[in-house]
This record gives sequence, C-alpha cells and structure tokens, in this order.
Amino acid sequence: MSQPLRLAFAGTPDFAAHHLRALLDSPHQVVCVYTQPDRPAGRGRKLTPSPVKALALEHGLAVHQPTTLKDEEGRAALREAGIDLLVVVAYGLILPRAVLDIPPLGALNVHASLLPRWRGAAPIQRAIEAGDRESGVTIMAMDEGLDSGDMLLAASTPIDEQTTAAELHDRLATLGARTLIEALERLSDGQLIATPQPAEGISWAPKLSKAEAELDFTDSAVELACRVRAFNPFPVAWTRLGDDNLRLWHASARAARGSETRALPGTLLDAEPDALCVACGDGVLRITRAQLPGGRVLDAHELLSSRRERFAPGVRLGGAE
Repeated sequence: MSQPLRLAFAGTPDFAAHHLRALLDSPHQVVCVYTQPDRPAGRGRKLTPSPVKALALEHGLAVHQPTTLKDEEGRAALREAGIDLLVVVAYGLILPRAVLDIPPLGALNVHASLLPRWRGAAPIQRAIEAGDRESGVTIMAMDEGLDSGDMLLAASTPIDEQTTAAELHDRLATLGARTLIEALERLSDGQLIATPQPAEGISWAPKLSKAEAELDFTDSAVELACRVRAFNPFPVAWTRLGDDNLRLWHASARAARGSETRALPGTLLDAEPDALCVACGDGVLRITRAQLPGGRVLDAHELLSSRRERFAPGVRLGGAE
C-alpha cells in the first residue's frame, strides 16, 4: 500500500458504524466524523447519539452534526480538515457538489445493493421483498444524483428462503466493511477503476412505512413470505387475530394441497408441527415465528402449546368474519 489516506467519515446508523470501525482498524487515518443530530429515542424520548457518534467519541474523534451541508457554515470544518477522501455510509443528508469537491480524491459511498438495482433508502428490505436471490454491496464514486455514481468495486451474497432483513443487514455490514478497505487499498495504489452504471436494470427502493406492513391474504403465499422476512425487524408484518394484532417475524411458502385449495384466504389450516398454516390467494403461508400483544416472539410450536384454541383450524386472520 502507498501512503495511508486521511479520511473524513459520514454515516449515522449501526450499518455505518461497522464501516467506521473497520476504518479505525486500518492503516488509514480518520480525521473527523459527520453524523445526524441526536434524535429522541426510547420510551422517555431522550436525545440519543447515533451509533456512529457513540463509536467516534469512544475513539476521541472530532464529531460534527450539521443539519445541512448546503451552506458554507456546515462545510467549514470539513474544508479545514485537510482530508484526502470522504467516505459516506448511510449518512442521511444530501451532499451537494460543493462538499464532493472538497477532498482531492472525492467521495466514496458504500451502498447495500448491487447497483443499479435498488437505488434508494431501503435496498436490503426491497431485495428480499421482491424475491431476489442475490444482494451485495457496491462501492461507488459519489455524484450529485441518488446512488447514481460510477461503480468502483462490488461484492455479492446470496438470499435464500430463510433470509430476513435483519440477517442480511448484518451480513452486508461485514461484507461492506471488508470491501471498503479493499477499495481504499486499490485507490491508494492507483488500481481502482471506475465503471459507469448501466442504464438498464435500474430499480428503486423507497423508504419503508408502517402502513405497508399489514398483510393481505388474497396475495400469494410467496409474496407474503418475502414481505414477512423483509419487514423483520422493521416495520414487522402483522395481521388481525380477533381483536389483537398478531406480529409475524418469520414465514415461508408452500403449495396448497387437497382441500386447502378451497379454503378462503386468511383461514388457518391444520397446523404443522413447526408452523401455523394460512390459506392465501395462491398457496399456503407457513408462519414459523410470531408474537401476540404483550408477549415474546415465539416459535409456532410454542404458540400452539400455549394458545392452541386461538389458532384452531377454521379461524380467519386479517379481520375476516
């Protein structure tokens, strides 16, 4: 490796903190950190620092929390830091051209998808929801567009029928940190090649909302199983069970068999030893982990042992009579 780089890091959530930790363990020097302002959190709504800020303070780094970088006041500290490169991971603020032009080597971004698929705020969840069989991370040179910069390095990982957003998040955080360090090594050696994103295959990953988490059992079981896994741990898929909301944390799909094909969507079928089975518009949704109000997240066999009458065959989920 050539001379280590002087870096500024911009990021906010736990995913970004994984990358900051990797940089702190590398030969490169993190000069300062930018992160979102402290936000209210928990039942007491106490102002809480982001995971990136907490890690930065542990290591004695200068932390900046501007509400915008669109004016010179917000950019002043970055301009004075004397950095070579800005590294951005899930920061949450738009970076104008005036910021991207400050470091001589520009700005790199770690994005949690295989670009150009799933540009936007929720690439991990949307990949699972869409039934993708693969995800990954892309290191890109930032421009003023939304996740539209030239690709510098990418790494992939499979998605299977058990993968939740929580699991994929952690896997991509590790993969992204490793790939970022490799990209910086190639950059410092002059071996990092930029490739424009193809115009074909662009898709968008809008931010998740709680409103989309309620399941409609007229949809196919395959679609619903993907949605359940995509919405774990947020916003968590749910349905009505009598007067209660039943939260669904894990599910899979299978084909309907025999009389199951005639059951109305939302009807609980004969349970399997490890799953609550629900008739859908097409196929059967196998709920393997769920949560009743005020209770813990339980495996299906635990729910059946303690609340079998609530999950009897013929009961309708989703508020249907």
